[in-house]
Amino acid sequence: MGTRRGDPRVFSIPASFLVPGHLANPAQPTQPDAHEPWTVLASLQGTLTVLADAGFSDEDAIEWLFTEQAALPGTPIDALRSGRKTEIRRLAAAEL
Repeated sequence: MGTRRGDPRVFSIPASFLVPGHLANPAQPTQPDAHEPWTVLASLQGTLTVLADAGFSDEDAIEWLFTEQAALPGTPIDALRSGRKTEIRRLAAAEL
């Protein structure tokens, strides 16, 4: 998931969607591995599915992930990156 930006319209994904490979699942980090330098945050796919089920467009879902929520200290993407996927998916499901 990403957005088209600039001229020409280039497809871009937010840098926060990517993490060092050993942090793909921040709740269970592994040892750094040179063969897996960067990957997509593992908890992102399921969270985006919950948001899509709630009727969010791709752009709306990205905006929600980067908007501070009253129930959080920060943004949902920050919480996902720190390993708090269950909390974020509950918030996303509440949007249904």
